[in-house]
Order: sequence, then C-alpha cells, then structure tokens
Amino acid sequence: MSTLIQSYEQQYSVLTADITAKIGRLKSASDDDRDHLSREIQSNFEEANDLLEQLELEYRGAGSGSRVGAYRAELQRVREEYRSVASNSAAYNIDQEEYDDWSMVNDQRRKLLDNTERLERSGKNLTEGYKVLLETEQIGAAVLQDLNAQRETIQRSRGRLRETDAQLNRSSRLMNSMLMRLLRERAVLALLLLALLALGAGALYAYAP
Repeated sequence: MSTLIQSYEQQYSVLTADITAKIGRLKSASDDDRDHLSREIQSNFEEANDLLEQLELEYRGAGSGSRVGAYRAELQRVREEYRSVASNSAAYNIDQEEYDDWSMVNDQRRKLLDNTERLERSGKNLTEGYKVLLETEQIGAAVLQDLNAQRETIQRSRGRLRETDAQLNRSSRLMNSMLMRLLRERAVLALLLLALLALGAGALYAYAP
C-alpha cells in the first residue's frame, strides 16, 4: 500500500474522530457555540468527503482492494448522528435546509464519481477492443502476405514445369529424329551389303569351270 493512501486514511480517521467529538459537544453547547460548531461540522463533512474521493482515486490507481466503501458507510453513520442531533433540538439553530442541500450535493458528487468510474471502465473496454481489432488486422495482413507468397511460389513452380515439359518435348523430337536417321543408315548399309553379296555370287558363278 502506498504512503499516500496511508496518509489519507490517517487524515480521515482523525477527521471523523474530530467530527464525532464536535457532535458530542454540540449537545451541551451555548447558542453561539452551536452555530460555530455546526459550521465546523459541515465543513468537516465536506473535507472528509473530499478525502474519500482522493482515497478512492489512489486505490484505483494502485489497483488494490479498496476500503472506501466501509469508510463511506462510517461517514454516513456520523452524518445520521448529526442529523439526529439537528432534528431533535430546535434550540440548536442548525440550518436543516442547508444541511439537506449539502447532503444532496454530496450524493450528487458520489453519483458523479460512480459515473466517472463506469466511464473509465467503458473506456478501458473500448481500448482493449481496439487493441484486439488491431491485432486481428495485423494477423490478417500477415496471413494475406503468406498466401501471396505461396501463390507466387506456385506460379513459379508452374512456370518451371512448363519449361521442363517443353524441354522434354524437344528432347523427345530430337531422339525420334536421331532414331529415324539411324534406321535409314542401317537400311542403306543392309542394301549395300546385299548388293555386294549379289555381285560376289555373280562373279563366282561367272568364273566357275
């Protein structure tokens, strides 16, 4: 727990103890003292409420568990005690309407603080949602980039396959041409051999006795 939170809690404890003591003195004070004490008590209530608001902000910033709810309940109990003293003795000259106005302002301030907290939570949710959207967009862009790279690889592979097929076709035509030439040469050799054999046989027959 931060030193500032401890300081606020200590100030709040001292302030509520002072308010309680002044309420006790208010019951037996003279008229002049009652007016003075009433103004001091109302000022102390405002100061205590400001302290609780600051304390709640510090707790929220620290991200730790807050005791502000218990402090507010305690302060409300002290307020009710003061209201009881103000209502049960008309001779105290306490301005009840002023106290009611102050209570209404305090309630509105507390509601405003609650609304601010809800807005902060909504803002955090929107920020987190925006971060998720950005991350999703980045992932989608990376996937598209990978798909484009794979498509280019496939296209290059198809190009190489077409080139290989063309080379195979050329090689096949060349082999067929060489084979036909070889067959023709063998046929010519066979004819020459037959001609030589025929000439040899004719010569032998002509010179035979």
